[in-house]
Amino acid sequence: LTVRDETTTGQPTGELTLDFLTERITVRELIRSRVYQEVKDFNTRRPGLYRGLVQPREADAAPGGYRLRSGQELDWKKQFEAALAAFQRGRILLLVGGQQADSLDQEIVVGPDVEATFLKLVPLVGG
Repeated sequence: LTVRDETTTGQPTGELTLDFLTERITVRELIRSRVYQEVKDFNTRRPGLYRGLVQPREADAAPGGYRLRSGQELDWKKQFEAALAAFQRGRILLLVGGQQADSLDQEIVVGPDVEATFLKLVPLVGG
């Protein structure tokens, strides 16, 4: 399954491929796999910025991602819980095959030509 991040204007900001053992997964399982993979990659490679789905509590927003203290590792379970909360509050939209997912328990049929697109919504200043 190809997972993409895009801005609300359609500008791509990242992409990764996830493998699943079953043909059907839920939105919750997709978010779990995505967050687990991006946190594992960050903790292994230690790049300057974390470019994950949600901002870690102990990080500062920076252009293109989130900056953590030097040497700090992320906990994928905390990031997963934060991502679920963001999805439920409407801060993250998920489009699968061009259709918006509206529930964590909604099923997704996984295939080589299926794309999942995450859109991160940011609240307006003063609103």
